[in-house]
Amino acid sequence: MNKTGSKTKLLPVQGKDMNSIMKSLAKGVTEYFTSEKYGVYLKTMMKFHQYSFNNILLILMQCPDATFVTGYHNWQTMGRQVNHGEKGITIIAPVKIKKKIKEKKKDNDYAEEETEITYTKYKTISVFDISQTSGKSLPDINPHDLEGAIEDYELFRNATIAISPVPVRFDTIEGGSHGYYDLNNKEIVILKGMSERQTIKTLLHEITHAYLHNREKMEKTKDKKSRGTKEVEAESTAYCVCNFFGLSTDEYSFPYIVGWSNKSNMKELRKSMDIIKTTSSKIIGDLERQLKGNGLYNYKVVEQTA
Repeated sequence: MNKTGSKTKLLPVQGKDMNSIMKSLAKGVTEYFTSEKYGVYLKTMMKFHQYSFNNILLILMQCPDATFVTGYHNWQTMGRQVNHGEKGITIIAPVKIKKKIKEKKKDNDYAEEETEITYTKYKTISVFDISQTSGKSLPDINPHDLEGAIEDYELFRNATIAISPVPVRFDTIEGGSHGYYDLNNKEIVILKGMSERQTIKTLLHEITHAYLHNREKMEKTKDKKSRGTKEVEAESTAYCVCNFFGLSTDEYSFPYIVGWSNKSNMKELRKSMDIIKTTSSKIIGDLERQLKGNGLYNYKVVEQTA
């Protein structure tokens, strides 16, 4: 049961085709990428320093649980204040120094000219972790878990598992992951206890990895895709398949895809559109055949009052 007191039921599909789904994917991701919320997030993240390896070690030695670290005045510009009594984290910062010197002219040993040189010195400065501050919340663009139940959930879930190219099992997973495709053991592991909507979406995401990013296929095609491209392909395909069956995943899929995409031009999504469309069509076809075998013809997920 979801928060509105409704359940989700599988009912006939009407007016869904891959071209319209692909358009909704591209439109949704682009709108999220260009949204005011995402713009504010990028501006905020630009305020955080890119720390060197040595400084990261210094930060973790002094504050092992640190997550977001920046200077006192930087926190103030983001509407947060360092809490009274907090001790700063000491790091090393480069400082550009300009100095004027006199040099002999090349064409005249008796004449001098003044030139300016720039060199780098280092000094210690204090920074503070977000846990040492209070005030305005930082913008959050992370995907949030899908909520809600699906009527006939077990039937839909079992049909999805049946089309997987590798075995699927449900288990506890450390580290916050919803699921993963194990390249070595050739199996899919899904976090148990998630909502029904999140479970279906995650299943389809990992099944896509098993189809597209298995070791044999990657070696055969000499395909060296980046992690970002793989994740964009998997989540986009899961979105398309869910969308075809009427299961909305916009609130999770769009920020997830943006998070794994190249921040300047979304090239991962654009260059993978044909692969996403082809893989989505294959999975949809496999699922439809599986559902028909269980007596369900042309079904999709819709909200229905309990």
